[in-house]
Amino acid sequence: MSSIWNNRISISIFGESQGPAIGVTIDDLPAGEYIDVEAVSGFMARRNIGIVNSHENIMPHVMSGIYNDRTTGTPLCAFIQNTSVKAPQHTAVDRLSRPGHADYTGAVRYKGFDDFRDEGHFSQRLTIPLCFAGAICAQILERRGIYTGAHVASIHNIKDNPYDPVNITRDGVRSIRVKDFPVINDRRGWLMQDDIKKAREAGESLGGVIECASVNVPAGVGSPIFNGLENNIAQLVFGIPGVTGLEFGAGFRSARMVGSQNKDEFYTNERGHFMTKTNNHGGILSGISSGMPITLNVAIKPVLDYGDGETKPETCMVPSAVAGVEAAVNIALLSQMIDYPNFC
Repeated sequence: MSSIWNNRISISIFGESQGPAIGVTIDDLPAGEYIDVEAVSGFMARRNIGIVNSHENIMPHVMSGIYNDRTTGTPLCAFIQNTSVKAPQHTAVDRLSRPGHADYTGAVRYKGFDDFRDEGHFSQRLTIPLCFAGAICAQILERRGIYTGAHVASIHNIKDNPYDPVNITRDGVRSIRVKDFPVINDRRGWLMQDDIKKAREAGESLGGVIECASVNVPAGVGSPIFNGLENNIAQLVFGIPGVTGLEFGAGFRSARMVGSQNKDEFYTNERGHFMTKTNNHGGILSGISSGMPITLNVAIKPVLDYGDGETKPETCMVPSAVAGVEAAVNIALLSQMIDYPNFC
C-alpha cells in the first residue's frame, strides 16, 4: 500500500481530509521508551505556523502502544478527530480543473471513486499524523543525543541565513523551534511574512525552500545502493504534499564545482574523531553517515486552490511544512539507528 512505509519500523497513515478522523500506526518501536505526549502535541502544533485562520484539531488520541508514558513495543496507534467537516467546495466535475493538484490524477488512478472532499487522502492535512510519528521518533533519538531541526531557508526571493554545515550544534537546531516563524534571521522572517501577505492580497501564492540538519548522528549509519540513508529520507520527504525537489549537502551546486572544490578532506580533531573540513557531502557518503551534520534542502511549490469557479491562493505552505520535514528525517534516522550497536 502506498500509505505504508516499512523499513525496520513501519508507518501507516490513514484517513481523509474531511473524514471523521485521520491517524497513524507505528510498529516495531523499541519498548520502554518514555514518551511525553504533551511535547508531541507541541511538535504537531508547529504544523499550523503560517496557515491563515487554521482551526484544525491536532490533539492526538493514543489508542495503543503507550502505557504509563512508556512504549509497550506493540503497535502505537493514534488518531486525530476531525471536528470541522466542511461541505465540498467544488463538485466532482469542476475539481478536475484545479491546477497543480492531484484531483485529476487521483480520479484516474482510483477510477473516480476517490474521496475528493478537500483532496481526501491527498490533502496537506495528512501531514499531521506524519508529524505525530516524527515527534515520537524525535524523542527517542534525542535521548541518545541526536537532534534534527529545520528552518525556512527561502520564500520567493527572500533568503534566510543558512546553517553552518560543519559547525551546526544541538542548540542551533533547537533554538528555531520556539519561534513564531521558523527562521534564523528574524528580520528576514518579517520580510518573508510581508511578502506572503502582499502575494495573498494580489491573488497569488508563494513557494520556497526548507533547510534541515541533524547533528550528532554517528558514522556508519545506513547502507549502500537501495537502503541508503538518503534513500530513506527521500521516500519520506516526498510523502509531504507540495515537495518538488530534494538535495543533500551542496546538492546541485556540486555539479558546478571541480573536484578540488567539492572534496571534503578528512582530519582527526582534538578528541580523536574523524571529521571533514567541509561538508559538501551533507554528512552522507554512499548512503552511510560520515559523522558530520546531515544537511538537506527541500523545495516546496506554490499551490493554488480552486473553488466557486475561480482560482484562489492558499497561504504559503512553506512555514507549515518545516515540522513535516523534521518528522520525515526523524523517522528515517530512527529506522536506520535501531540496528546501530548499543542503540536500544
